[in-house]
Amino acid sequence: MRAAVLQQVGNEELEVRDDVEVIGPGPGQVRVKIHAAGVCHSDLSAMNGTLPQPAPAVLGHEGAGEIVEVGEGVTGVSVGDHVIIAWTPPCGTCKFCRSGHANLCVNIFFNIAGAMHFTMGGTPIFGFAGTGTMAEEMVIPVQGVVPIPADVPYDIAALIGCGVTTGVGAALNTAKVVPGSSAVVFGCGGVGIAAIQGARIAGAAEIVAVDTVDGKLDDAKRFGATHAVKPDALDATSMELTGGDGFDYAFECIGLPQTIRAAYDAVHRGGTAVVVGAGRSDQMVEFNAFELFFMEKRLLGSYYGSADVRVEFDRLIRLWRAGRLDLEGMVTRSMDISKVNEAFSALKRGEVIRQVLTF
Repeated sequence: MRAAVLQQVGNEELEVRDDVEVIGPGPGQVRVKIHAAGVCHSDLSAMNGTLPQPAPAVLGHEGAGEIVEVGEGVTGVSVGDHVIIAWTPPCGTCKFCRSGHANLCVNIFFNIAGAMHFTMGGTPIFGFAGTGTMAEEMVIPVQGVVPIPADVPYDIAALIGCGVTTGVGAALNTAKVVPGSSAVVFGCGGVGIAAIQGARIAGAAEIVAVDTVDGKLDDAKRFGATHAVKPDALDATSMELTGGDGFDYAFECIGLPQTIRAAYDAVHRGGTAVVVGAGRSDQMVEFNAFELFFMEKRLLGSYYGSADVRVEFDRLIRLWRAGRLDLEGMVTRSMDISKVNEAFSALKRGEVIRQVLTF
């Protein structure tokens, strides 16, 4: 089958191969025919080493498809079910899953992240984050698929698998934005746009988008930002909207030390800054001991939108059906997997919010 393979960390392009095979399914696993896979900045982060990923590996972690085979002992899903891939599957039994923090469960994730579910020319290879949605088929534990109604388009469903859940969830679940509040979002890629939509759904009165790319700022206003500015104009906008006190919430959707610090500085005393972007483990953010206690700001990490995918995917689909969550607008272009490098190039240039590969 065809798959987009990262041959070596540091490579700037993927190789589309037609000699890739998927292994399994074994007991407790399902085999999924992928119909759509999102092109996400996290895949770029795997390519350049920001996120640790052994290579060679089939990339992709944001996808949707149809179950074509189930392994021994699988219950709850059947061949023919339409599903979204959940790249951090909840085990369902640990203390995190039982206490409302299923996104923090790593019992399954750590096992599949280092497993080789594919072969290339007969040699075992990895799948990114234990998945590998940029392939025509993949295998994953049954906990990593969430059934959806058959009328939900695959390209819409694929976006829910990561970027939309991460961004919307950061606003609704992690920060718990309240109606009438003010928010600022740093970075207007796919996750940032989802965070803007989450803040809008929650009822934020002012939502300021911050980016360096004019096109992304235009997109931000289309999806619900009330103001869209470049970084050097943020202080003036804060003065206009908050009298200089600062925003109630800030969402950092980039993953750089300087923007994390900027998000913390952008909220008022007692405000909430949420780090959504995936940064490097060797990059440090500095705070002084006095400000941390005196300012009483909340600095929160948001992993997978603090979401329990078993219920969150359904909630997002219902918001989309109700017209409150614009997912069609986020699918800026669909293209065949053979054009995967073209899609990544457009993403790196900041020309698109999210593109989707089709199979």
